Amino acid sequence: MVEGILMLRILLLTGDAGEAQEIYYAKYRLEEEGWQVHIAAPERRAFLSVVHDFEPGFDTYTEKPGYRVQADVGLAEVQADQYHGLVLPGGRAPEYLRNRPRAVEIVRHFLERGMPIAANCHGPLLILAAGSVRGKTLTCFPDLEPEIHAASANFVNRDVVVDGPLVTVRGWPDNGPWMREFVRLLKQTYAEAR
Repeated sequence: MVEGILMLRILLLTGDAGEAQEIYYAKYRLEEEGWQVHIAAPERRAFLSVVHDFEPGFDTYTEKPGYRVQADVGLAEVQADQYHGLVLPGGRAPEYLRNRPRAVEIVRHFLERGMPIAANCHGPLLILAAGSVRGKTLTCFPDLEPEIHAASANFVNRDVVVDGPLVTVRGWPDNGPWMREFVRLLKQTYAEAR
């Protein structure tokens, strides 16, 4: 802590086809607090994010190329105990990361210790793969409601849900409430720990 500012380190786990607005909004909002954010992906390299949008007449979202994002660390390099919180952006990245044992192990580290986790859109798929959410209340992209129920958790369709250390939202239109509640949770958790 420097001059009353909490010095936190946050891990943001994503990769190719991660949602651009969820990656960069979270990164910059957390850096605005003076915290260090490391982007982790399967490998330490630049990857391509995507932009999911909603077009009139389409039954589901569309996908467009997003920004190139530089991963600070690869999954094999992540030392989860060096971080105070975890961010799981959506996009398609969580769909394949949940099948990577190392990614699931990282998420499980935060879950088992009750550490703050912020998951957006498809990000909760990683939480479901990593551990029990039985009885928890979550939100996510509404089409994932069956997966939430299959994990014996409760789904609600609203902008943000905070259940213990979990902050979940439906998608990038809910970025504001997502980071507002995650920042509040981090400050509360680590102010109490001092």
